[in-house]
Amino acid sequence: MDIPTHVLPLVAPRLSPSQQRSRWKITALGGGHGLHASLRALRLLDADLTAVVTVADDGGSSGRIRDEFGVLPPGDLRMALSALCDDSEWGRTWARVMQHRFTTLPDSPQTMEGHVLGNFLIVTLWEMLGDAVEGLEWAGQLLGARGRVLPMSTDPLRIRGTVVTERNGQLTSEVHEGQVALAKAAHQGSVTEICLLPEEATGTPQALEAIREADWNVLGPGSWYTSVLPHLLLEDSRKALSESKARTLVTMNLTSSAQEASGLKSADHLKTLARYAPELHIDAVLADPSTIDDRTYFCQVAENMGTQVFFDRVESRVRESVHDPLRLAAAYKDVFSHFESNGAPR
Repeated sequence: MDIPTHVLPLVAPRLSPSQQRSRWKITALGGGHGLHASLRALRLLDADLTAVVTVADDGGSSGRIRDEFGVLPPGDLRMALSALCDDSEWGRTWARVMQHRFTTLPDSPQTMEGHVLGNFLIVTLWEMLGDAVEGLEWAGQLLGARGRVLPMSTDPLRIRGTVVTERNGQLTSEVHEGQVALAKAAHQGSVTEICLLPEEATGTPQALEAIREADWNVLGPGSWYTSVLPHLLLEDSRKALSESKARTLVTMNLTSSAQEASGLKSADHLKTLARYAPELHIDAVLADPSTIDDRTYFCQVAENMGTQVFFDRVESRVRESVHDPLRLAAAYKDVFSHFESNGAPR
């Protein structure tokens, strides 16, 4: 672990007035590692940035805390906050602190094994302040985050999905509830239906406002069924995205063989979005050309949706299936600038 080599400042660095004026107002939607990747890139742009995060995680440290404290799962929110830490020593140190995972002694009770420090910091603020959004605002201020992090809903959500598998030449259909269970089952078959519980869950007002007031709403990358689609399954969120004057950009994953999306072709990812939110117009889709299995068909599906395709090399040169922040930031800038220079109405 890297240790700071000199004294850290006692307060987080602040933006100067010139840094506070942004070219674009961007709301990024997703969860987990995918949202972490897009935020690390988007924070490099001249942007007023808000992250809207899924709250359906039920695995690992986040799931254990959710069950024991009856709170929103903090893990994806923590990852978004850490992604927005800047490249100063303050930012790098707090990003590592937030992501620090405890490893206990083999002969201990191991009650803290696998827990992540940042999850407890967030839950502590929630308990002290009694408000999920305010707690995240305080966490962001402490970290000097270059953007705002909001939960898509203040109701802890669960994902329910139907998975079809083939066994001995026979197709069987099973319903699985929970992100972990669904992802595991989907690896053995295909997800055919998906929904959020409770059905009456509502969107966080501040998140809905950020979606409506953005210049760009960015969906993906990330686990398609459990990180990206939930934003379209929640009625308030889907309605806000569809009615917003903002343009919508979809960022494709670098692999279509992710556990829960096994069997989905690249074009199928776009079709899935259109299926669950037919009223949502997607203005642009960004993809690395080396990761699209059938570029002709992919472009045809996008064209039928009225979506413009942008191909750019955004994969890391040293880590397979990982977005490079600088490359992805440059690609985002090219897309935003293209629409800005053409001046075409939404």
